Amino acid sequence: MIYWPGMAKLLGFFVLGVSACLIIPLGYALFHADAGAAPLLWSFLIGTALGSGSLLLIRTEVYEVGRKEGILFVVLAWVAAVTVGGLPLYFSPHVDSFADAIFESVSGFTTTGATILTDIEAVPESLLLWRAMTHWIGGMGIIVLGIAILPLVGTGGMELYRAEFSGARSEKLKPRIAETALSLWKIYVAFTLAEYVALRLAGMSAFDSVCHSFATMATGGFSTRGISIEAYQSPLIESIIVVFMIIAGINFTQHYRLLVERKPRSFFSDAEIRAYGLVILLSTAAITVSLYLSSKASIVDAFRLSIFQVASIITTTGFSSTDFEQWTPFATFILLVLMFIGGCTGSTAGGMKTARIALLLRVVGREFKRMTERRGIFAVRFGGRAVSENTVQSVLNLVYLAFIINFAACICLTALGLDLITAFSAVAASMFNIGPGLGTVGPAENYHHLPTLAKWVLSFCMLAGRLEFYTVFVIMTPMFWRK
Repeated sequence: MIYWPGMAKLLGFFVLGVSACLIIPLGYALFHADAGAAPLLWSFLIGTALGSGSLLLIRTEVYEVGRKEGILFVVLAWVAAVTVGGLPLYFSPHVDSFADAIFESVSGFTTTGATILTDIEAVPESLLLWRAMTHWIGGMGIIVLGIAILPLVGTGGMELYRAEFSGARSEKLKPRIAETALSLWKIYVAFTLAEYVALRLAGMSAFDSVCHSFATMATGGFSTRGISIEAYQSPLIESIIVVFMIIAGINFTQHYRLLVERKPRSFFSDAEIRAYGLVILLSTAAITVSLYLSSKASIVDAFRLSIFQVASIITTTGFSSTDFEQWTPFATFILLVLMFIGGCTGSTAGGMKTARIALLLRVVGREFKRMTERRGIFAVRFGGRAVSENTVQSVLNLVYLAFIINFAACICLTALGLDLITAFSAVAASMFNIGPGLGTVGPAENYHHLPTLAKWVLSFCMLAGRLEFYTVFVIMTPMFWRK
């Protein structure tokens, strides 16, 4: 049975943590006297009151978290975080409804980058800073951050870590889970600082550099400009962001092995990193040729546009340096395919993940062998290792579940009056945490015009996709609640 008092007390700690993060943009607002001070202050007070009330009213000791509790707590913690995180926008005049505020908050914490804001430049800088912070906090994971800072759950922390941080289920960098989470966060912070310095040297303002560094390393996509990176018209800024988007799309455990353990062979021989790099190279080459042949752009400009959008879409960051809906159908279709592939497992990127796609291709290849050599016994191998049948089945089930969710969400959106391209791309962009889609939610558009129910459906898709579907849907099954 779920021990609800202990669960509520843990939630109190996390709500206090999210509320504490509001101090940074609140301090910025007070120092610069911008209009975001009052919404941020009210949000801070409400979040602090809720978190403190939970801790004061519940006297129970923090308990050991098991697998079932870990799954439930991760879902509840994300719901609590996006609710508190949406209050600053809700109290501001820049959103029309609570649904809009929650949509923007879910998009921020899940690092999706889809926005309902129609005039971003009119939003106070303190609120834009908070938007960027929701990306950065959610990028490595709210639960992983909590485990790194608050060793409250003992060995049960592994259950939270497994339920939240995909790709780290089979390996730990340190003997203790809190040390593992902290190690990953140190690398995350170091890369963020490196990008900030690089963007400042490239001529971007300090405020914009902070916000874009947060969004890039989280593969989020919230920008301080309405037309995203296109507003800067700087090849150097684009190049820096491309490099860090690609870095953010790589498994952070591999970054640890390269930078801390000094094992470059382990990094460069990783099968998933190789597949990830190959997809980026082939997609960039194909789109570059397509743009060069279909427009008057030089080969250099075609490459610059293609590498940026390929990196942005495959890492599910969602920045744009141009309106790629104006490209050829061939180039646009490649980007649509990249939405489903995504980055590496254990990265801040969304999507199905490169390793899973590569594994599925090998499963298909095995079936071809079975059809031609019926007496043969063939194992699926990836990265030089045989993959268990349980792992293969788990990946297949994940694909089935993603397809069902996509199908059901598309039915809802088309029933609400959205055209097929907009509905399909909006669901895909939300499920795989990409941000911009096609049609009326393209890179030059936003999600503000969608019906309220559509925003709730897409908010659910963003959260389910960030937690990789199983974590959200298992709590909806009767077997989860049995003793």
